[in-house]
Amino acid sequence: MDLTKYEKARIIGARSLQLSMGAPPLVKMGPADLEKLGYDPLRIAELEFSKDVIPITVRRSLPKVLNDLRKTTDKPLVNF
Repeated sequence: MDLTKYEKARIIGARSLQLSMGAPPLVKMGPADLEKLGYDPLRIAELEFSKDVIPITVRRSLPKVLNDLRKTTDKPLVNF
């Protein structure tokens, strides 16, 4: 799915906030990997985004009361 730069920023920011509040990372990382990333939640969220494992759904409102509901890892789910 093609995301706009704004959607990408929103997803990474939301996931970064979750990580900073204590959520476990969704990618397997050893202590050396975490050390390399500097334990930075933003960099961990960017890594998760690049591996396409963040379970966040993007809902786009389209003209004429059409909605587009998509997951970040899937093709279109509902068009109504």
